[in-house]
Amino acid sequence: MSAIIPFDSRQRLIEQAKNYVDDPGRMLSEREKAIPILLRALKAADMEFRRKIILLLGSFAKEQACQPLYDIMKDPSEPDELRDQAAIHLCVLAPFIEDNQSLILKLLNDIKSPDIDIRVRAIMALGWEGNLPAALPLIECLYDENEEVQEVAVNALCNLKDSHVMALFEDRLRHGSIDQKRAILFNLWRFRDREDEVAAIYRRELEEGDSALRLDVLIVLGQIKAQESNIPIYREFLKDPNPRIRALAIERLGELNALSQEEALAFLDDTDMEVKRAALDIIQKTGTDKRQ
Repeated sequence: MSAIIPFDSRQRLIEQAKNYVDDPGRMLSEREKAIPILLRALKAADMEFRRKIILLLGSFAKEQACQPLYDIMKDPSEPDELRDQAAIHLCVLAPFIEDNQSLILKLLNDIKSPDIDIRVRAIMALGWEGNLPAALPLIECLYDENEEVQEVAVNALCNLKDSHVMALFEDRLRHGSIDQKRAILFNLWRFRDREDEVAAIYRRELEEGDSALRLDVLIVLGQIKAQESNIPIYREFLKDPNPRIRALAIERLGELNALSQEEALAFLDDTDMEVKRAALDIIQKTGTDKRQ
């Protein structure tokens, strides 16, 4: 257990730490004195101030911050929000630590923990670009019995920036749970070097995939470059019973200059206001373009 800091000492400690948080330049000039104070204050401060200390340590004391962040991440007595923040900061800091192998090994061991919270946060912490030792263990997590573990593993694997995992994601789009499919669809667009392939996957999912995910797919398809090959698909969804899908199809066709003013006018009679607004935006835009 951590030593209990007397109230007066605690207040002085917090005040000292606040001086460094308010003046990072001073923290740099007094680094050897400042870091131990900030690390002690990290255990004694309130939630909001602890978050500020984590940000400062993450910027100027990466090596020294890792173990305290790891301890917070694993401590069930800590607030969930702070444990999540600790996992995220570990993920950000780890690539810049000269010797991060011991941290990687601890996190890889943690993803085997029977405690779901520890497993999920360890997966979050492992997901940084180029962390190839974590690739196979994270792939195994795609098939975990726990759906939250599956979903977080998708995000972590995407963070590795290794496009070889795309074939696995395509398999999970056929066989995974709907929540895992959604997680994959919302991450695929991040593979910027494979945009054409990703767009083809999205088009296939719109045509053949789960109908409950069509709106999600239309949303993320807009994250990659506009392609004329998408026009027939957007036109097909102009008659979709879901008004949000109709409105989004109109917006996408407008972005591609593929919906005329006359076609847009017909949607002013739609029963949904969102659809009407999307159509009106195109009418106003095309009218402005003609005047120019």
